[in-house]
Amino acid sequence: MKDLLFFEKLVTPKLINVIYWLMLACTAFSGLRAMFSHYGGGFISGVFILISGAVAARVICEVLIVLFKINENAKKIADKS
Repeated sequence: MKDLLFFEKLVTPKLINVIYWLMLACTAFSGLRAMFSHYGGGFISGVFILISGAVAARVICEVLIVLFKINENAKKIADKS
């Protein structure tokens, strides 16, 4: 409990997986809505939303994970010296 209260242990890296799946669900909903709606831009627009949204969600989450890994490794280096 002390680790969480004094930010010794980070919670966000565990939440990134949940955030990724929520972003994918929103992307799928938006893409499918655009595909099958008259005002969404059509089928090609929906496919573009699905593909680009999935790639963007993955890239954003991977960048966040890399930032946390850098922090983790920097902490290990600081603890050694």
